[in-house]
Amino acid sequence: MTSKARILVVDDEASARSGLEKLLKQVGYEVESAADGSKALAMAAAHPPDVVVTDLKMPVMDGMALLAALRAHHRELPVIVATAFGDVAAAVAAMRAGADDFLTKPIDFDVLSLAIERVLERRALRSEAENLRRQLDERDGEGLQGLTGASPAMQKVYRTVRQVAPSKATVLITGESGTGKGELARAIHALSPRAKGPFIALHCAALTEGLLESELFGHERGAFTGAEKRRLGRFEQASTGTLFLDEIGEISPLTQVKLLRVLQERAFERVGGNELVSVDVRVIAATNRDLAADVREGRFREDLYYRLNVVHVEMPPLRLRGADVLTLASLFLRRFAEDNHKRVDGFTDAARTKLRAHRFPGNVRELENAIERAVVMAEGDLVDAGDLPFEAAQPHSGAIRIPGSTMAEIERYAIETSLEASSGSTAKTAELLDISIRTVQYRLQEYAGGGKGARGAS
Repeated sequence: MTSKARILVVDDEASARSGLEKLLKQVGYEVESAADGSKALAMAAAHPPDVVVTDLKMPVMDGMALLAALRAHHRELPVIVATAFGDVAAAVAAMRAGADDFLTKPIDFDVLSLAIERVLERRALRSEAENLRRQLDERDGEGLQGLTGASPAMQKVYRTVRQVAPSKATVLITGESGTGKGELARAIHALSPRAKGPFIALHCAALTEGLLESELFGHERGAFTGAEKRRLGRFEQASTGTLFLDEIGEISPLTQVKLLRVLQERAFERVGGNELVSVDVRVIAATNRDLAADVREGRFREDLYYRLNVVHVEMPPLRLRGADVLTLASLFLRRFAEDNHKRVDGFTDAARTKLRAHRFPGNVRELENAIERAVVMAEGDLVDAGDLPFEAAQPHSGAIRIPGSTMAEIERYAIETSLEASSGSTAKTAELLDISIRTVQYRLQEYAGGGKGARGAS
């Protein structure tokens, strides 16, 4: 039997309530009790129990209303209802409303004990199955440490993460805004030997040069107006762990110099101080800028770029992740349905078609916001196309026929779409499609010459 499980007994009859409470405590359960559904709901919100045992007929809020409220706010909480002997209709109604079991009154304590053990075992099995599903998903490439998706582009990301996480190497994550660079940084930290250490994040673009320097390196008392005491910076806060510097491409030339020194020497002085502070920190940086181009144009230090870019990971845009769009949409739908206490179970075919066709310039962040809005606006138990806050994609007269196209057309579509997403880079296009640069260049020459398989060819 599971000891220390918390049972909430709900019954308006004081003697029945106190009797059950006493018997359940004797066999090792922690027990609380309430005289009506309203009080029970408040208690469950403040300190969720492991099982609720409730009578159906009570004043203020009866058992059926309590059951409905618990199902709306605590979907996985087991509920056992007690009905009058022979009241089959009430028992059936309770089971249809989501009760896990029912008993007849007066309650046989041995039967109640068995029912509690059964619902606790089922709950444990569901939790174990969910953990197993998550582990299998990660093993089979469905996801990794909070990242979700099984597309070839994400499989490549997962392989790189598994290789780089155990090392001490500095990592540079690039990709468009909203692709999940921060989540990727957390995944690398979680899989690293530093996982038990802190993960400290700093958005570099959100601070002025002076504030950014203080945030990074800390300051001594009196270093500037308002500095009334010593403050540790993010490097010291992240000691033995990981420091994630988001939007690293936005830092000033002076801050670039100071950051380079820390990466080279693993030491720095706080603002206004002379003491050399040594740190043991792994740095992961991220940007949506083309830092290589910034280096060529003199906006970013070349030596710092190479210090940051020991291992490079490119987060793919959502439009190149295929069916991951629907996988992520379903994940967000479950979360927002629970957050908003709504019964929304999925998408209509029209909504799925609209999701697949949208290009998502805002990437995963745009999808997440769209699904939150759709869940709020949905009037039924399915999100429809009209609930999604973007226009349906309009067919293009020159578009190729997918599905049902020739292989040459499909190949051309993949190359040209990837080239567009890669801002014209044949190297990135080849990397995304896992083909050689020479193949990409040859095909582009072929398309430019109106060769076989050209899009829109008659």
